[in-house]
Amino acid sequence: MVRVLIVEDHDMARMGLSVILSKNPNIEIADMSADGQEGVDKALALEPDVVIMDIVLPTIDGIEATKKIKLANSRIKVLMYTSREDEDDIFDSFQAGADGYITKGATSEQTVSAVLAVSEGAGWLDPAIAKVVLTNIRRTTSTPQRRGEINYKLGKNLYGLTEREMEVLALIVDGLTNPQIAEKLVITISTTKTHVHSILQKLYVGTRAKAIATAMKEGLV
Repeated sequence: MVRVLIVEDHDMARMGLSVILSKNPNIEIADMSADGQEGVDKALALEPDVVIMDIVLPTIDGIEATKKIKLANSRIKVLMYTSREDEDDIFDSFQAGADGYITKGATSEQTVSAVLAVSEGAGWLDPAIAKVVLTNIRRTTSTPQRRGEINYKLGKNLYGLTEREMEVLALIVDGLTNPQIAEKLVITISTTKTHVHSILQKLYVGTRAKAIATAMKEGLV
């Protein structure tokens, strides 16, 4: 059973999420909050499996709340749930330790899938958000390097990623699942999982979402 804490200041959105998630037999609503700091306090007291976190909240925003939760208890997964698709919000959320990012325009099925995915440590990126991240990566890596800067290709070698791992990482950024990656590269799912595990270790991250954030920041693809 996945225990969920919902931190959302809009009453209708909060109740709507509760109804959607409660319909899944594998999800239990541990509690709800309409305030950022209260959300942090409840998360640390209740230790839910997943916190669904809005960004715009009273007292402290969702990004700061996520940072506080993760610093105190890294085992708690945080799924950002917001209507904001601003690049700074996306990247700041992952820097704060978020395990996934989904928009309020997502379907009920996508929302449930996102909660279950992050609870298992798989990470989640809303398709709309993935496009923003990918666009940023492409813009970053296509920008000519100034004198004194390390070329982004050298950055790849600093992490020790193999050519195959770079291919897998690029497909992760594109939002492909392990079976889809295996089919795309004509390799087994077991081999794909091995590559993904190696990538996460080399990038010093625990989830696919954080791997994407690192790839974006370092210009790895």
